Amino acid sequence: MPGRVLAGTSGFSYAAWSPLFYPPGLRSGALLPHYASRLPACELNNTFYARPKEDRIRGWVAAVPDDFRFIVKAQRGASVRALYGDDPAGSVAWLTEFLPAFGARLGAVLFRVGNEIPRNDERLLGLLTAWPRSIPLVLEAQHPSWTADETFAALRAAAAVLCTTDLDDQEETPDIRRTGPFLYLRLRRASYTDAELDAWARRLVPFLDDGLDAYVLFRHDEDGTSALRAEGFAARVERLRATG
Repeated sequence: MPGRVLAGTSGFSYAAWSPLFYPPGLRSGALLPHYASRLPACELNNTFYARPKEDRIRGWVAAVPDDFRFIVKAQRGASVRALYGDDPAGSVAWLTEFLPAFGARLGAVLFRVGNEIPRNDERLLGLLTAWPRSIPLVLEAQHPSWTADETFAALRAAAAVLCTTDLDDQEETPDIRRTGPFLYLRLRRASYTDAELDAWARRLVPFLDDGLDAYVLFRHDEDGTSALRAEGFAARVERLRATG
């Protein structure tokens, strides 16, 4: 059975996306239900800065259908401590103890390692050893040194997913590498042509045909164009699959 495309954006709470994506006059509490009626996944931006309280998580969960998936960005301070501190298990426990409140709607945790942090195999192993296997983990490692066979092997052994990130300042298109049970693609350029989106969709087709789901997350923008790109991406993949 082919895998699914779970497309979305980085965040949803943007009133400025009206009227392009959100209907005019939509109240703030209605943004997420409307978003979830059109898109199947969302990266939660604010969890990168602070852990959400349980009542807020309950509100998010209640606002979306059963098949919707949230990707939680791991809080940045504890992420650094989990990778480079003396107690990775303690930091991982702090990062993950609130996640059961999401229930089945938790798609994954996005663990971001900034461009200022070079590869360290021992530290990565400590993080992966401490991370609960029951919580899907996606690693976005921005420093070029992480693009190494040692990183890929460690992630495969832990069934963790390597994030593929496409940025404006990249000279080459990044590779898609399968290390875990699904794919995770962040399309972070300010704009994309139809030809560029077709190229990404075409690259995903073999993985989808092999049964892998693929998260495809577009960056936040000022007017909601990225949300429209996300909304049309699954249909783009199906069109390319049908035409070969």
